[in-house]
Amino acid sequence: MNESLRNYLVITGGYWAFTLTDGAIRMLVVLYFHQLGYSPFEVAMLFLFYEFFGIVTNLVGGWLGARIGLNLTMHIGMAMQVAALLMLTVPDDWLSVPYVMAAQALSGVAKDLNKMSAKASVKALAGEGQASKLFRWVAVLTGSKNALKGAGFFVGAALLQWLDFRGALYTLAGSLALVLAITAVLLPSGVGRMKSKPKFTQIFSNTPAINWLSAARFFLFGSRDVWFVVALPVFLYDALGWDFMAVGGFLALWVIGYGIVQAAAPRLIRQRHHGQGPGGGTARLTALLLMLAPAGIALALERGIDPAPVLVAGLIVFGVIFAINSAVHSYLILAYSDAEKVSMNVGFYYMANAGGRLTGTVLSGWAYQHQGLDGCLWWSAGFVATALLLSLPLPEAGVSKG
Repeated sequence: MNESLRNYLVITGGYWAFTLTDGAIRMLVVLYFHQLGYSPFEVAMLFLFYEFFGIVTNLVGGWLGARIGLNLTMHIGMAMQVAALLMLTVPDDWLSVPYVMAAQALSGVAKDLNKMSAKASVKALAGEGQASKLFRWVAVLTGSKNALKGAGFFVGAALLQWLDFRGALYTLAGSLALVLAITAVLLPSGVGRMKSKPKFTQIFSNTPAINWLSAARFFLFGSRDVWFVVALPVFLYDALGWDFMAVGGFLALWVIGYGIVQAAAPRLIRQRHHGQGPGGGTARLTALLLMLAPAGIALALERGIDPAPVLVAGLIVFGVIFAINSAVHSYLILAYSDAEKVSMNVGFYYMANAGGRLTGTVLSGWAYQHQGLDGCLWWSAGFVATALLLSLPLPEAGVSKG
């Protein structure tokens, strides 16, 4: 096994472990605080700082990774996640909205430091002129991460039911601390560090393709989270009467399936691109198809069709198309970037990603409380339509470098 592949596997393993805790803590917070009597909008607000500080982290994190190395920023993210988990183990009387928001802020910083570091490292390890290899590696990393996040949803719900809230948090924190120690020993230093120290003003991209892709990413991920983060689990729990395990298991299976499709995206579209990576045309086509899914689910719910089979079937369709579109986006940001600037471009791009999640999360609570699940779905369709329009100027991969 060559060194670049070995390092890629170590980074992927560390990313998996972190993602498992990230999915688990999200499900723990949604279900536990809803059980404590928080309204859907109040639950959404608990994630406000999680998403907001993700925006800040991606903006600054890419610059920091270029200066000190991506392996170090990844390990800083892991350590912060351990601290965020332990913050929530205090007695219930301490768990005020501002306190939980602060813990979630720390978790948001941790998550986006870890994600930016792992994904930017792939470009550095794959090397220039390796479009097919780069697409495979980033699709496997991203797809497997999402499958593990889905598993984290189930783990979080199961631990909440078996060990209670604090027992679950201690288990997750101890496991991640162990992985942090192992990856710190195995990874070399300086992955992704630029030879010259970049100025802070260089964090903003001046490449049109990256700016258009980032804007489209904002609305793409807003379209998912506007109904998936708060509205869907609360609807399943309240309206359909599912218990914690059923809600967590269903959402886990969806995200796992989504991750599997995402990892398989290079094989699914290989013939069309003859071994090369996809381009702007694929991003536009999948966005067009994706827009129809939430609109179709909303129409079915408004006509009074049994919501359980509608949501299951609709989520499968939405998940498959969303996974392919997201995999194409994750590849394009690396394809449009030079290896020397990849961490800053990835940081800028995931800043937009975090902004979309923040907007979608807040809207998920507000729209569900005032407009119901079908209202959230119409917001989702509108966001995808906007992402499609913003994808129109995207060139084919490799046309624009920044």
